[in-house]
Amino acid sequence: MALAVEQKSQVISQYKIHKSDSGSPEVQVALLSRRILQLTEHLKSHKKDHHSERGLLTMVSRRRRLLNYLKDRSPERYKALIQSLGIRR
Repeated sequence: MALAVEQKSQVISQYKIHKSDSGSPEVQVALLSRRILQLTEHLKSHKKDHHSERGLLTMVSRRRRLLNYLKDRSPERYKALIQSLGIRR
């Protein structure tokens, strides 16, 4: 259920901070958000796939921790990221 190479490179290019960025919190959260959306769609049609559901919960908690880190370190970047991804209220 991993992202395709084209999708991953597109997300990285959209959220990177500098030229060779692939590990900043923004990029990690964006990649996790894309995978979470993909897995949510999978689980809508495969309701009994409990292993994937557990993986989804793991990804959601990892994204939550990264967002908390970003919120503590740089609130401006946090606000811009959640607004561009369309998560939260």
